[in-house]
Amino acid sequence: MSPGKIKQLDNRLANQIAAGEVVERPASVVKELLENALDAGATVITVDVDEGGVKRIRITDNGTGIDGEELPLAMARHATSKIASIDDLEAVATLGFRGEALASIASVSKLSVSSNTSDNPSQGQVARCEGREMEVTVSPAAHPRGTTLEIRDLFYNTPARRKFLRTERTELARVEEVVKRTALARPDVSFVLSHNGKVLHRLAAGTTEHDLQRRVIGICGESFARESVVVDRVAHGLSLRGWLGLPTFSRSQADLQYFFVNGRVVKDKVITHAVRQAYRDVLYGGRHPAYVLFLELDANRVDVNVHPTKHEVRFRDSRSVHGFVFSTLGRALADVRPADMANRANLDQVAESQPLESQFQQVSMGLEIPRGTDGLSEPTASTNALDEGLLRQPSSFTAAGSDRRGLSAGLNPGSSASGAMVPEVDVPPLGFAIAHLHGTYIVAQNAEGMVLVDAHAAHERITYERLKEARANASIASQPLLVPIPITLTTAEMGAYEEFSDLFSQLGLVVDAASDDTVLIREIPVILARDNAINLLRDVLGDLAEVGHSDRLSARMDEILTTMACHGSVRANRALSIAEMNALLRDMEVTENSGQCNHGRPTWVQLGHDELDKLFLRGR
Repeated sequence: MSPGKIKQLDNRLANQIAAGEVVERPASVVKELLENALDAGATVITVDVDEGGVKRIRITDNGTGIDGEELPLAMARHATSKIASIDDLEAVATLGFRGEALASIASVSKLSVSSNTSDNPSQGQVARCEGREMEVTVSPAAHPRGTTLEIRDLFYNTPARRKFLRTERTELARVEEVVKRTALARPDVSFVLSHNGKVLHRLAAGTTEHDLQRRVIGICGESFARESVVVDRVAHGLSLRGWLGLPTFSRSQADLQYFFVNGRVVKDKVITHAVRQAYRDVLYGGRHPAYVLFLELDANRVDVNVHPTKHEVRFRDSRSVHGFVFSTLGRALADVRPADMANRANLDQVAESQPLESQFQQVSMGLEIPRGTDGLSEPTASTNALDEGLLRQPSSFTAAGSDRRGLSAGLNPGSSASGAMVPEVDVPPLGFAIAHLHGTYIVAQNAEGMVLVDAHAAHERITYERLKEARANASIASQPLLVPIPITLTTAEMGAYEEFSDLFSQLGLVVDAASDDTVLIREIPVILARDNAINLLRDVLGDLAEVGHSDRLSARMDEILTTMACHGSVRANRALSIAEMNALLRDMEVTENSGQCNHGRPTWVQLGHDELDKLFLRGR
């Protein structure tokens, strides 16, 4: 069919097409209006929705407001106060800037905007606009300083789009998630969310680090607070801070992942790849990590104008951002030791007597990565002192006069079975071995109670980390191929090869260009001699083309090292002496990622005194 003559679309149809890019559902409307409220300097924002936001959305803020004569212009397309030139667009410092939100919303709903820029309520104005004719009417209306937007009957004039909406509960959940994300980014602003007249969330504002912790706890939950470590690093003009969930706190869904770039929540493939790589060695298959992270960098180093909903960003130097995020998170996870986990057991026991915010802060203090100017800082003297004083908490054990003297006798090799006093000793985080169950599990006693260790899984992790360290300390050995392997590349693959050709030698690959679309693989890493070189190269080039970074070769090497570690570790049903078990426990305490085996399964668990007492109904 002939497309017909070219003609310009009328204003209403153009706005409705634009609305399809910006307004997908009620949550999209809430996101756009919350961003406008924050850009207006609001410190109190109220969100009230009915029927999941389909029937009505009402958002009120105490920001600067909109002048009455500017209200009609605010509903026009491409009208904004936030950018005026291309220079402003290249360094956007506000959340909203496109100037399409209100026009798009008005084209598919019944919109009214009440606003006042003065402290005199009688000087307020209200502008109304419906999607049919897009005519704006302005009239006086009492309103305090700030703005109220009310959206009724979303998609009433585009029934086809309304059919794509889900149930009321599902749409409400999406609105709730938008409010949560925004509230995490701005703890200095108070938020109230109501649905059908019932208040669901009331989040108080605050400006201190403690207030941010309280906001994170209120949104992400107490368990996340207990099972996370603090990330805080500044280097090369980049700053990354926040909280990183431990591998043992993994989720079946990616429903607790919040990453903010300059205060804007984003889902970026470079960031996602870096986070996934950081968890690669410690997360069980099919599980998802939990995190709340804030990345700050100069506005001119990131482009937020790549998607109508502004969920995606583009970094000027994606390789440096990827490396910074990966190294920071990887070190934060690797630095978690059994001593830190033992401290968490202590915190759980005093949960009723100590405010959770204080617990969150105390756990964070012990696990914080010191700030540095280049690279990851080594632990400082003060940090080590903190580890010794706050986390390890040396304890004294005596056999006599104790309800637990049976286990205490096994704690100290020199103790007396008759119950005589034994010398005080500093108990290591994983304690001292007492028995070996079924040739598989080590039973140990520490200051908090009983520890159970999977000997094979623990030894596997220790062996694996030592193999990785040996590989890191030596350059990757390459093996020349008797006959070079030619491979024809696509345009995208060839572009990635030319852009990142300097990386291949570092990975143990020697690849030369043979023609405009063909390369020759001349050398490959010795450890990967049995692998398909063509598939490996294509996988590496695919990653480089997509995110500017690839860990395919190192991941494959790690898989091989994992197999070697598994075969070289303590096997099940092999009897271990007390000395061998204690040596394994001490190695665990100083080995990175020792809380999980190479496949992401836990290597040890702690049973505290209270848990043991509950098993036998003691104290009732």
